[in-house]
Amino acid sequence: HSPFPLLLYSSIPSGEREREREPSGRDKPFAASSFLVGYPESRAAGILSIFSDMGSSLLPDLGTQILIPVCGVIGIAFALFQWVLVSSVKLSPAGGRDAANKNGYNDSLIEEEEGVNDHSVVAKCAEIQNAISEGSTSFLFTMYKYVGIFMVAFAVLIFVFLGSVDGFSTSHQVCTYDATKMCKPALATAAFSTISFLLGAVTSVVSGFLGMKIATYANARTTLEARKGVGKAFIVAFRSGAVMGFLLAANGLVVLYITINLFKLYYGDDWGGLFEAITGYGLGGSSMALFGRVGGGIYTKAADVGADLVGKVERNIPEDDPRNPAVIADNVGDNVGDIAGMGSDLFGSYAEASCAALVVASISSFGINHEFTAMLYPLIISAVGIVVCLITTLFATDFFEIKAVKEIEPALKRQLIISTVLMTVGIAVVSWIALPASFTIFNFGTQKDVANWQLFLCVAVGLWAGLIIGFVTEYYTSNAYSPVQDVADSCRTGAATNVIFGLALGYKSVIIPIFAIAVSIFVSFSFAAMYGIAVAALGMLSTIATGLAIDAYGPISDNAGGIAEMAGMSHRIRERTDALDAAGNTTAAIGKGFAIGSAALVSLALFGAFVSRASITTVDVLTPKVFIGLIVGAMLPYWFSAMTMKSVGSAALKMVEEVRRQFNTIPGLMEGTAKPDYATCVKISTDASIKEMIPPGALVMLTPLVVGIFFGVETLSGVLAGSLVSGVQLSMLDLFLTWVLHLCTRQIAISASNTGGAWDNAKKYIEAGASEHARSLGPKGSDPHKAAVIGDTIGDPLKDTSGPSLNILIKLMAVESLVFAPFFATHGGLLFKL
Repeated sequence: HSPFPLLLYSSIPSGEREREREPSGRDKPFAASSFLVGYPESRAAGILSIFSDMGSSLLPDLGTQILIPVCGVIGIAFALFQWVLVSSVKLSPAGGRDAANKNGYNDSLIEEEEGVNDHSVVAKCAEIQNAISEGSTSFLFTMYKYVGIFMVAFAVLIFVFLGSVDGFSTSHQVCTYDATKMCKPALATAAFSTISFLLGAVTSVVSGFLGMKIATYANARTTLEARKGVGKAFIVAFRSGAVMGFLLAANGLVVLYITINLFKLYYGDDWGGLFEAITGYGLGGSSMALFGRVGGGIYTKAADVGADLVGKVERNIPEDDPRNPAVIADNVGDNVGDIAGMGSDLFGSYAEASCAALVVASISSFGINHEFTAMLYPLIISAVGIVVCLITTLFATDFFEIKAVKEIEPALKRQLIISTVLMTVGIAVVSWIALPASFTIFNFGTQKDVANWQLFLCVAVGLWAGLIIGFVTEYYTSNAYSPVQDVADSCRTGAATNVIFGLALGYKSVIIPIFAIAVSIFVSFSFAAMYGIAVAALGMLSTIATGLAIDAYGPISDNAGGIAEMAGMSHRIRERTDALDAAGNTTAAIGKGFAIGSAALVSLALFGAFVSRASITTVDVLTPKVFIGLIVGAMLPYWFSAMTMKSVGSAALKMVEEVRRQFNTIPGLMEGTAKPDYATCVKISTDASIKEMIPPGALVMLTPLVVGIFFGVETLSGVLAGSLVSGVQLSMLDLFLTWVLHLCTRQIAISASNTGGAWDNAKKYIEAGASEHARSLGPKGSDPHKAAVIGDTIGDPLKDTSGPSLNILIKLMAVESLVFAPFFATHGGLLFKL
């Protein structure tokens, strides 16, 4: 009952076999036994030659073996080069004016113009950066210690479950694609799946950690460069983000490529078993991303709430004021949540999309005919994406120079457009040289004829859908457009109408992104079934290096502003860092919309790979087994969100109490003559986030196992479908509602002051007091200022904790189900067997 004989039968030319037809005229599915009876072993042995008649790719296998690792090495080398450029900004008193002139800058420093000692400012920035870096490193090491225990335990679980599929037999088994050959035992798949899981987990951890280190390395340097102009600071922040983006994209590609080649030494011609084992790579990456996102999100929002509610609302002190005990923890949170968490999240998406595409391809003509270049088409797309993103980065750092604040946001958006256009050309070239003119793709027990131009359209539609989702997100979250302006107008009559308009806009904002995802799914599935959806997801992720560079730029700029405030630097420098941060806020919304869209496609591709591997030909929602899974799966994102929101609330409560205690008990703290206990606040966020991340993480990891073991693969397929639909909608809604909430409070300030300035927070605008309009809204502690702070406090946990984590929920459950599919298919459904 394996689908492989069906695949082989459908590939035989029509003149060499007799077709059976339904009354409708369509071909009947041909049974495996009919295939074996009608075609003896000699005929089965000649099947591969039939596939070769379909054509071959222009790019030879040797070219593929060179292209993929070379592009990966280029990405790593470019990241290191950007790091060297960032390092030229010296974080020491010697890095003052003399060093600047040696680097070719003749700009006078603001501190020197205003009589501030440059040496003391640089030393203070270095001290603050070290504190942030130490806090971030301490948290990640603590989290990785606990996650490491889980990683080892889950690896053992993978081996035991998959090894038991065939009773831990070490005997070779008949190959599903060729009855004349013997393939590797199921125990080998268990062992290699475990190894690939560990490799994916380690790569995810390294990706997040490296991203955090470069962010903490660059934040003070961005602050110091702001003394010379906003353009110099922009380049440092963006180059630092590019280091993270290219390291993650290149490391993920190189490790996956090396893993495939090493596994191939053992598996040989058994490509089906090889790529089944590779699926553990995606599971490992997503498992670590879940804990990184949830733990980092809880950490950053606990610190944020404590710093804002007590510092701004109760004590009327500025954001990032050094007197606030939670200010270091707040800046640490930006790195462990928005940098390390986002890096692990997008690495997980890349790994899962690649694994889903490879699994489906291995049971298509690519895998049966052992076409190495065509088989690694998903990796070639990612390799070319690195080169495209490298060229795109030069437009922001070398080809054009930022000279004014108003040029920052267009420069970041231009990165998205340029990378998408160039990548479209790259995909076309890759599809032409790496794919045969025609081939077959596995489609739920049958084979679908596909042309290479159709697969190009699948990747391209995913790529452009990502761009559309990003800019629609910006449209609904930027105060430059009418939707948010309408919400701002509703604020005139009070909070009630504000909430009503905000909810309406939040619900409406989901429509266009969902249609974009739906169109990309329809087009890609029509052309190339589930493989088309998998490569569409890879198309959306093909410019991951640029996307991560833009996303990491935001927290780096945010930290730069905090360091400027804590170091007592000029308000003119803070204005420049705030302008950088404001542009980063806009592009952060685009990045989150992009992550949600890619998560939807990746999850659906994994779902398709799961039902194929579990030998499910149809998922009928009218059957009780599937329907109960559907409604339970739709409930899971809400359960998960409730747990993460409560976790943020519990951690924030402890932080608020500690900040209040220090203000009340430390003499001279408010006067600035005493230093707060930053370490205690960092420890509170660390301990609370580690403790609170376990229950939601357990919910996600255990659900597929419990459902698969006790209810079987059909119910599990319903759970995956329900969580996919519900999770995508809810995560988008969280994103839009929280940004509307942010922007409404910002719009009160901006419209009242009639400045129409940068897209910034009302509380920052009021606190800065940079214009008569801004001062008219003050002073600090006024009702508009407190309303803005409270609005941020309510919205942040949705936007930065539960919303982003939902992306991982729907992806992780799908890839976990894919890895354990053989076990569920063999031993699952215990309750229905009683």
